[in-house]
Amino acid sequence: MGSGFAWKGCGERMIGKVHCASRMASVFVLSSALLAAGCSVLSPPTVTHGNAVDTEDLHELIPGISTRADVTALLGSPSAKVSFDDNEWIYISQVVQTRIAQTPAVRNQQVVLVRFDDKGVLREIRRLGPEDARPLQMTSRTTPTPGEHAGIFQQIIGNVGAFNPFGGFGGMNENTSGIGPPTMAP
Repeated sequence: MGSGFAWKGCGERMIGKVHCASRMASVFVLSSALLAAGCSVLSPPTVTHGNAVDTEDLHELIPGISTRADVTALLGSPSAKVSFDDNEWIYISQVVQTRIAQTPAVRNQQVVLVRFDDKGVLREIRRLGPEDARPLQMTSRTTPTPGEHAGIFQQIIGNVGAFNPFGGFGGMNENTSGIGPPTMAP
């Protein structure tokens, strides 16, 4: 006749209480393990973007001897080429994981710069890190587009022909057969 929570099958005897306590501990450990495993399943996956360059592959390339064909065969196509200079290739890779509110977080970024001479022979391999990054200044200016601000005359004349009083809009005849899309007016 105890008070409080009692498991079914747990009696008042001392042996039953010990057995009941070990059963409760087992259930607690099992449920904690399942909860921890469930949390890892719900965590967002990591996604790799770009062309990840293996360090061992970089050691196989020899400046002064290797060519563009060798670099392409070993590392694949570059992620980018420097504007106006076909002799500088950039290999970029990122490991991204989604955070709260679906915002991506870059967990790891790797940038490798490969330079060639004018004959296509490898001259330099360089890894770039966060210290090599340059901040970008965004401009608040916008490029004007024609027709962005229509005057009253443009609004009136611009709608001529958009409405057809005989049915349909913009020169489209109504297809009364019910089969297929509307056809263009002759």
